[in-house]
This record gives sequence, C-alpha cells and structure tokens, in this order.
Amino acid sequence: MKSKVAVIGAGFVGAMVGQRIVEKNMADVVLVDVAEGIPQGKALDIAQSAAVEGFDARIEGTNDFSEIQDSSIVVVTAGFPRAPGMTREDLARKNADVITSVTRNIARFAPDAVMIVVTNPLDVMTHVAWKQSGFPPERVFGMGGVLDEARFKYFLSRALNVSPRDIETLVLGSHGETMVPLASRTTVKGTPVSTILSKEDFRLIVEKTRQGGAEIVNLLKSGSAWHAPSAAVTAMVEAVLGDTRRMMSAAAYLDGHYGIRNIHIGVPVIVGAGGIEEVCELTLDDDEAAELREAADTAREMVKQLETASNA
Repeated sequence: MKSKVAVIGAGFVGAMVGQRIVEKNMADVVLVDVAEGIPQGKALDIAQSAAVEGFDARIEGTNDFSEIQDSSIVVVTAGFPRAPGMTREDLARKNADVITSVTRNIARFAPDAVMIVVTNPLDVMTHVAWKQSGFPPERVFGMGGVLDEARFKYFLSRALNVSPRDIETLVLGSHGETMVPLASRTTVKGTPVSTILSKEDFRLIVEKTRQGGAEIVNLLKSGSAWHAPSAAVTAMVEAVLGDTRRMMSAAAYLDGHYGIRNIHIGVPVIVGAGGIEEVCELTLDDDEAAELREAADTAREMVKQLETASNA
C-alpha cells in the first residue's frame, strides 16, 4: 500500500507538487482546494497522463478536508502569491488567516502527519502553522532553503560555466531578501568558489539569488514561480517518505540553536521519517552569524506584528 501525501492548494505550485510525486511513484496524492472543480480537474488531468508517463500512483482532487485523513505528509501551498511591489509584510498579513484556517483542519484530520509549508513569507507562515497546529516542532518545517540553494547553484553555474550538480553550498536565514549563502562552504567539486570568483562577483550572485523569486514575479506580471519550488518541496517529501536522513536547509524551529530561540528560520537539518531528525549547528564566521540573527529577528518581529493585529 502506497503512502499518502496531501497537498493543500491546487494552484500552480500545488498541482505541480502533486504531479511530481505521482510521476515518481512516491505516494498517492490528494489535492485539496476551496475552489470547486479546480483540484478535481487538475488531478484528473494529471491522472490521465499515467499511461504515457508510466506511473501507478493515484491522484484525486477534492474540496473536502476530511479526505486528507491517513496522510503521512501534508504540503501546504495555499495562500496568495506575491504580486509585483508587494512586501513580505503585506504578504504575511494576507496569508496568515489562510494558514491558520488550513492548519486547524490539518490538526483535525491528519494529526500525525509531517507538515511542510511552502506558503510565503515562508519562515513566518511556518511559525504560524506550527503554533496553530500544536504539533511537535520536528513535524512542521518550511521548504525555502532547498529552493534558495537550487537558485544559488544555478546562478553560480552560469557564472562559472559548470554543471550546477557539481556545486555544493548551504543557504541559511530567511527565504527571501535576508537569506545567508555561506561563502565558506561553497565549492565546485571541492574547490572553494572564493578561489575562482572575486568577492564582488560572488556578492552580485548572492544578490541575484536573493531577488530570484521577485525577478520571476516581475517578469510574469501575474503569479510567481512554481517549477523550481515544486521540485524543492518534492525533494523534501522524498526525504521523509524514504527516511533518507538527507541534510538540507529548511525553515526549522530553533530553541537555542545558533543562539536563536522561538522562531522558524532556515538552517541545515537532517530530514527523515519523523520530519526534522536533527538541527545541524555549523561553525559560522562573525558576519554569517550576525546575518542569521538579523534574519531571525526580522521574522520574529513580523510574527509579533501579526499576533498584535489578531488580538486588536
């Protein structure tokens, strides 16, 4: 019997996450959305490609949250996309209510599931989801770091004219403008990038990575990225289902790690069947540590503003 994964939100990201999971025969998928007909239609379209793509996993669409029962993993993509010119604060206010409603349904119908949050602003929405769910912190985490690393590797590969698969790196901090790429741990087949690129060239690539999502939003004019985000979250789903204990960056709850408490922020973690099996504490230089604390402070302040507004 295949595992079951629920994907909440049948927009571009959610539908493609469902498609990637079934095409890899990783699990059966239930695609949930409040819009009548949308999850059903997209699921049916994906399902009809099974004979061509060669998969046996099933995908169904529904508007009924109770259909997520017995899911091993729930992926949350529901929420409003970032529009051109919209700040993370603007987006947080719009999506906090969505995440609160979705999370309460997850806690009701899939209380033993691992929850992977994709909705932006990712670190803040992951923290909101964790608080609303009542789940232990290891079972609620956000996807951002895997996506940020993929974007960073892509831009580096273009600058260096090498395959992105030959680049190793880690990106910490928030998913967005306050991400913290670790220059000291960025290599090409073991060769430090610092010996290949100048500091200025590296800085420009870091900045391009930080603006990677916003650039796509501005180009599309309506909507945001979905191909790379869906690939990133599918990799995390695979790590949980396969209990592979892969090290990857995720928005994880910190309780003293890196000197940071009571917030979700991107750090390297070990991902396995239980969700986050371990938070990996790396030795950071002074600048990297300061940038990580700054990202955590920014996310914490945004959470505080949301709580203040909801209590007003």
